[in-house]
Amino acid sequence: MDIALLLPFILLIGVMLLMTRSAKNRQRQAMEMRDQMEPGTGVRTIGGMYAQVKEVRDDTVLLEITPGVHALFAKNAIGAVLDAEEYQRIVSGEPAFVDDDAPVVPDDASSITGEGPDDGGRVDLDKSGDDEADSRDAKDDGENGSKS
Repeated sequence: MDIALLLPFILLIGVMLLMTRSAKNRQRQAMEMRDQMEPGTGVRTIGGMYAQVKEVRDDTVLLEITPGVHALFAKNAIGAVLDAEEYQRIVSGEPAFVDDDAPVVPDDASSITGEGPDDGGRVDLDKSGDDEADSRDAKDDGENGSKS
């Protein structure tokens, strides 16, 4: 048998083994992260809800969503275990650290057009200054017999 025929299959098996290995590695990391949970730890669920761990069971976790409101979640539903500072910052609504030296990205097209938001931020797509090309286009239209 020719090795050129077997090479694609060998490569496919190798890629599948690497993908399986990386998936197992991610599962192991997720289990280690979930093992860090203990009462009083702040967590974020995979649905994006922030809560505090009240009780850790075999397959479930009892979370306190707000004072006095508890909910039972599967351990697999925990997306991240947060450190105490980050959890308090998120729950209290404090803004994240802002780097004053970072470049400011505008939310409009003023950086592209060179105009500020006060002049409407309009982009002129007209071919100004190319009157000769316009007259050629009009002449070509007339020669072809098309009417505008």
